[in-house]
Amino acid sequence: MAQSSIEWTEMTWNPTTGCDKISAGCKYCYAEVMAKRLQAMGIEKYANGFELTLHEDALEAPYSWKKPKIVFVNSMSDLFHKDVPLEFIQKVFKVMKDNPHHVFQVLTKRPDILLYYDKEGWLEWTHNIWMGVSVESEKVMNRIDLLSQTKARTKFLSCEPLISSLPNLNLKGIDWVIVGGESGRTPRPMKKEWVNDIKNQCEASGVAFFFKQWGGTNKKKNGRELDGKLYSEMPELQLLANQ
Repeated sequence: MAQSSIEWTEMTWNPTTGCDKISAGCKYCYAEVMAKRLQAMGIEKYANGFELTLHEDALEAPYSWKKPKIVFVNSMSDLFHKDVPLEFIQKVFKVMKDNPHHVFQVLTKRPDILLYYDKEGWLEWTHNIWMGVSVESEKVMNRIDLLSQTKARTKFLSCEPLISSLPNLNLKGIDWVIVGGESGRTPRPMKKEWVNDIKNQCEASGVAFFFKQWGGTNKKKNGRELDGKLYSEMPELQLLANQ
């Protein structure tokens, strides 16, 4: 568990670490860079660097968090990586179910695996599990359709790093859209018109819109204002009342 500087969450929880690249959004993966840095620092959890690693001991952590938290699950991995055993995913889901006072935000680039497990009835969705997919470009918009077919109660899109326009988004059944530009030493550009178009689509569909950052080589300086305004909308936090 770690407090997070990610604008749309409060803390991160990584029962798995490590991943591999599957689409253009992965090109400059921040998690890979961070994992290798932590490995070099001798942090035991990252002894394998960015190789996929399961951490059974991390499953106990949420039971010790007394105050309600918004938790990003696997900021350093992808829970639906093909090499994560279904049994382990089910353990993670049980932990999330057992802690209904927290919101758990799960994000994947592998909704085909997610949907397969869901259709087979192997995942139990509780009110506090938010399920999202990364949609960084028009080429991967099919991920939205796969997410939409799941029984997750709250569904969201993370359009970060946004590297193309996303016209005609299918937002039916989607509760939340996050947009952000790429940061780091060699970020790919994000156009303002892309952001405004997504914002307008969200407004037309009644979907919460969160603008995370412009990114760039100086993320802090570039900030997160869009036309002089901060957009920090989120789905309603319906915790114990909607079990």
